[in-house]
Amino acid sequence: MQRIFLILICFNFCIFCSAQPAKRRTVTPAAKASSTPAAKASSTPAAKSGGTAAAKKPAAEKKADRAALMFPTSAEMPEDVVWRRDIYRQLDLLKDANAPLYYPVEPHGKEQNLFTYIFRLWLTGRISAYQYKLDGNESFEAKDKAEVKELLDRYSIYYEEKDGKVTVPESDIPSAEVTRYYIKESSYFDQRSATYKTRVTALCPVLMRGANFDNPEEQATPYPLFWVKYDDIAAYLSRLPLMASNLNNVTNMTADDYFTLNHYEGQIYKTNNLQGRVLPADSTRVREQKRIEQQLKDFEENIWHAPKDSLDSIAAQQPADDGKRKSKKKSSSTESRRSKSSAAAASKRDSGSSGSSSPRVSARRQRR
Repeated sequence: MQRIFLILICFNFCIFCSAQPAKRRTVTPAAKASSTPAAKASSTPAAKSGGTAAAKKPAAEKKADRAALMFPTSAEMPEDVVWRRDIYRQLDLLKDANAPLYYPVEPHGKEQNLFTYIFRLWLTGRISAYQYKLDGNESFEAKDKAEVKELLDRYSIYYEEKDGKVTVPESDIPSAEVTRYYIKESSYFDQRSATYKTRVTALCPVLMRGANFDNPEEQATPYPLFWVKYDDIAAYLSRLPLMASNLNNVTNMTADDYFTLNHYEGQIYKTNNLQGRVLPADSTRVREQKRIEQQLKDFEENIWHAPKDSLDSIAAQQPADDGKRKSKKKSSSTESRRSKSSAAAASKRDSGSSGSSSPRVSARRQRR
């Protein structure tokens, strides 16, 4: 038996060593095509140059996919949710809650702020930026992509061009002037997972220029640069560490965590509505902002409330109703006692007053 067992083990081992995976046994289509005369003819320099140009796009897509695999982020927002509310917020980076996105103003070693990071990703072609239109709405179509040289010339940002490649020195990146962001925020209820979430879907850095330091009343003019789709940069933001506290100097958070956990603070300046209106700029704006915030809060709280006609709600209300009935009975009994005592006291007063007073004198008409 031992010999038979050893023979079987050796036989299986030989089969395992001699066998090849299916991918090695099959010939790939590229290898077949390379062996054909047409493929040999296409190996000319012109064909090679065309092939390299056509291979650039898949390489960029592979790079983005690799970043998403190495640094996974939260799932995208589904399009067929049952409820969603889109609002636009304005983030002031000079506030303490938003300061992690602004500091350090200039790159310091491996540390850099959000705009410098996004600006470099855009210049190197790893992400796409889209034009900021006059109505303030974002459009992520191919026709609305922002051109690098056109945008740099429009906002007077110095750049150097060599061999068709545009570069901007670190000292000329206007990271200190970007003290404001516009973000698009979507609050939605996902019926599949029965969860209520608030998610950032787009970012827009804003240049603040024209401030007069001699005259503090003269405010800077905002210049929105471009829109960036958050899903395009989420994998890269998960690689940007942030220091989120002055008390704890450890970079224990990434930029993606910062936006996913909604650590930012911003005022609402616009909502998605049928008329396309923005919030008024007068004194009623604060009241309108509070009203919208309360609407979102009320919707989130009312999702988890049980309906009034459910058995659980009726059973929960029964003890409270019994207690109310008992208290009503007690109050009615005490009131009846009080009314009886007050009536008895009043009757005593009437009897005492009738005994002490003089008798009535009645005059009858005499008969004739």
